[in-house]
Amino acid sequence: MLKETYTSTAKAINRINPEASVVISTPGDGSAEIIKWLDGTPEISRADIDAKIIELEAEWDAQEYARDRAPAYPSVGDQLDMMMKDTRDGTTTHQEACEAVKTKYPKPE
Repeated sequence: MLKETYTSTAKAINRINPEASVVISTPGDGSAEIIKWLDGTPEISRADIDAKIIELEAEWDAQEYARDRAPAYPSVGDQLDMMMKDTRDGTTTHQEACEAVKTKYPKPE
């Protein structure tokens, strides 16, 4: 998922009011988005939407380490094989592989 998708106006509206029914259009001339509120959905102010977008951007940024880690871990099949061999052989290859990824992409404090 791209940051722009995660932090879009639609996502912000949905986080504020999951039941909201809206149509959002972006004019080709570069002017502001047009939000049409449908089915009696109470209008949410642009300030509240923008504040939620800032909050969503902070959430996205805080999870960068997790997005970086996911493709760096060995496949599930490889991890299961490592765990089976570690149990059989008394080794710690699975733990070492996971720790290497966690070290490379540390979780922020």
